[in-house]
Amino acid sequence: MRTETLDNGLRVLLDPRPNSPVTGIAVHYDVGFRSEPEGRTGFAHLFEHLMFQGSENVARGEHFRHVQASGGTANAATHHDHTDYHQLVPPGALERVLFLEADRMRALRISAENLRTQVAVVQEEIRLQVTNRPYGGFPWTVLPGVLYETFPNAHNGYGDLRELERATVAECEAFFAAHYTPANAVLTISGPVDPDHALTLVHRHFGDIPAHPAAPRPRLAEPPPCGERRGEHRDPHAPLPAVALGYRMPDPAADLGDYLAHMVLARLLAGGDDARLRRRLVHDGTVTSVRASCGFFGPLQARDPDTFLLVAHHPPTTAPEAVPSAVDEELDRLAATGPHPRELSHATARASTALCRSYDEPLTRTRHAGAFALLHASPNLVTDLPTLLPQVTAESVAHAAKTLRTAGRAVLTLIPGGVP
Repeated sequence: MRTETLDNGLRVLLDPRPNSPVTGIAVHYDVGFRSEPEGRTGFAHLFEHLMFQGSENVARGEHFRHVQASGGTANAATHHDHTDYHQLVPPGALERVLFLEADRMRALRISAENLRTQVAVVQEEIRLQVTNRPYGGFPWTVLPGVLYETFPNAHNGYGDLRELERATVAECEAFFAAHYTPANAVLTISGPVDPDHALTLVHRHFGDIPAHPAAPRPRLAEPPPCGERRGEHRDPHAPLPAVALGYRMPDPAADLGDYLAHMVLARLLAGGDDARLRRRLVHDGTVTSVRASCGFFGPLQARDPDTFLLVAHHPPTTAPEAVPSAVDEELDRLAATGPHPRELSHATARASTALCRSYDEPLTRTRHAGAFALLHASPNLVTDLPTLLPQVTAESVAHAAKTLRTAGRAVLTLIPGGVP
């Protein structure tokens, strides 16, 4: 991969892939849920919608039309620490997409009408995806409020409907000026491109965007929980109870090896039909499903602090403590003896294969390379991770299990039905 930084601070990541039939283009901005001001939860996601409402030379809704007319697709996503805007297009449409992205980075069109429309759109999305949907947003909208204490880490990133209604044009303009600057962004181009030609096009469209400093990042550091924190969440649409356990992850910037050991641990616990918790809890009907993951949106998709997650759905006849107790016992076993060599080999091979398959997909590779560059200054993780995971040892997995077993955690119980 080749990286360049323009005079205005925009970081450019070029990932030539001669055999790819399509080109992925993504712009990652260093702003997400955790940068939202108090009293405006959901603002980062709302702003993601506003970015498609037109700019100086592109009318409202035209961004999608231009990309689709080229035979491509476009979308965006808001995460804890970043928001990314991504396109997958035929190689000949590269300059068109660069023009579209540069135009809205330079001069987004923000109006009262656009804001009012998108507040309604986002509110409807929340009703469809969270409020009126079984297990909507569970557990990522609720569990952070149990595991964390500070506003950036603990609040619901989908937001509060009333707070969204109070958003003003002036607040949107200030948010754009503070966070949507070239110096706060990474542009990623992955596909059958000549790096020199692609860089010429990048300079042509982004080079004259004025430089100005980005707002400082929010302070995210907070002490890990002492002991166990408990929470309840009632869901009027859920057919079965569920439980979510949240633990703090190691900081990948300080110890990537320890973070990778937690990724392997997640797979050993619930990553396949032969995983420990699946064999123990699903096969005998104690739970109907169980999964484990690093991060609410996947591994390395957030800065520290991040969350190790276990989620299980279970019949009403299962005691609420059955899942936490089984997790504790499996963590104790892994901490005492580590995984069997063959068990570890299967887990790392499957994890590595899944990553290779995932990063062979053009859009996933583009988005993850950009996110890794922005969050961890390591875009090459898309090529390095599949080879690093098989190097995780039984001792490091045992250490990860012991760390989780002795650490504080959050236990969130989902109860079907409305407020009693």
